[in-house]
Amino acid sequence: MIIQKTREEIELMRESALVVSKTLGMLAKEVKPGVTTLYLDKLAEEFIREQGAVPGFLGLYDFPNTLCMSPNSQVVHGIPNNTPLQEGDIISIDCGAIKNDFYGDHAYTFAVGEIAPETQKLLDVTKESLYVGIREFKVGNRVGDVGFAIQNFTEKHGYGVVRELVGHGLGRKMHEDPEMPNYGKRGRGKKFVEGMVVAIEPMTNMGTQKILQHSDGWTITTLDNKPSAHFEHDVAIIDGKPELLSTFKYIYEALGIESNEEDEFRQQPLVI
Repeated sequence: MIIQKTREEIELMRESALVVSKTLGMLAKEVKPGVTTLYLDKLAEEFIREQGAVPGFLGLYDFPNTLCMSPNSQVVHGIPNNTPLQEGDIISIDCGAIKNDFYGDHAYTFAVGEIAPETQKLLDVTKESLYVGIREFKVGNRVGDVGFAIQNFTEKHGYGVVRELVGHGLGRKMHEDPEMPNYGKRGRGKKFVEGMVVAIEPMTNMGTQKILQHSDGWTITTLDNKPSAHFEHDVAIIDGKPELLSTFKYIYEALGIESNEEDEFRQQPLVI
């Protein structure tokens, strides 16, 4: 069952999403060679609690940490550890927070130092596919419209779209209806309505779409061990159109990147 949110609830969810956005922005300055993912995880937990929120992943389905940290060929759900990041790595950081009884949940894949041009292209295409999908999240469209748009854009570049892992509705629970696959057929699936809030999150592999789940019950890697990228935004439907609740602008501010990619999805400018 799709749970529609009121305007007031959506604004509370924006606060939750921005806690995550600020956390990712803080981490952007810390992602560098020699740093461990467990160190980054500790920083994130402290920061989230300082914002008057609670880590959303810690203990959820018995997950042991605040962040899902997935380097290189890991797709999602990687467990933080004491292995230092290395020059040329990429690292997907997926973060959740609870504030006002609502979840925020989004992700960004960071470059660790200088990365190979083909890896940078994977990151660029995956992030652009996120916005391609968000454009289809509007009243009257269906789940399949978003999935088709992401799949079509990504596969044109020769990348594999993960099938087993999907985006989802978001609210007082981390995972609500509907599931939001990154593949699909136009006109199929549940219809989008005013007040819906979802997490859209393309997971794109440089090679095969096939994945492998490891014995720890969490870690998922590409079957061919080629890199995988993951980007995620929280999006609401307001006045029939997609409205971003999360932002990458704190990340961009930390990294000195100028971008207007989010402007079309905001009815009012975001003030940082």
